[in-house]
Order: sequence, then structure tokens, then C-alpha cells
Amino acid sequence: MKPPILKALLELLPMDAAVRIELVEGVPIFRAPPHVQERIEDLLERRQMTVLDAEETRELMQYEELDEFLGLVNRLMRNEMLTADAMH
Repeated sequence: MKPPILKALLELLPMDAAVRIELVEGVPIFRAPPHVQERIEDLLERRQMTVLDAEETRELMQYEELDEFLGLVNRLMRNEMLTADAMH
């Protein structure tokens, strides 16, 4: 059984377009691809000018969950890499 956040993320974006991986100082960092980042910026700008409809609000909340999830994965990955480096 998939955790609810992962299930929602799978429904939000096709997995081949959901994240990209970059190496930063030798550590793999998971990021949303540019088209997702642009969509988030668009929704945030629109939210400042007007009220988002229910679907847009839901979409923005899902992107926020994606951002939180990727942040967690990136922190765990960085901590693991730092721990492994310290042991060698």
C-alpha cells in the first residue's frame, strides 16, 4: 500500500516528468522540472491577483506536498552522504 502523499503525487504527474536529479557537490538532489516550477510560479502569481478555483487550489496544494517530499528526500540523502563521508 502506497502512503497517501505518494499516491497523490503519482496521480498529479506522470513519473517520467515528475522530478529530475542534479548533482550538487557530489550529492544527488531531486527537483521539480522547469515546467512544474513555472506552473507553481504561475499559480502563486494568480493567487495574488485573484482567487484560485477549487482545482487550481488543489493543484497548488499538491505541488506544495511535492516540494515538501522532495525537501525531505534531499535532506535524508545529504545526511546519508555526509555520514558516509565522515566514516571514510
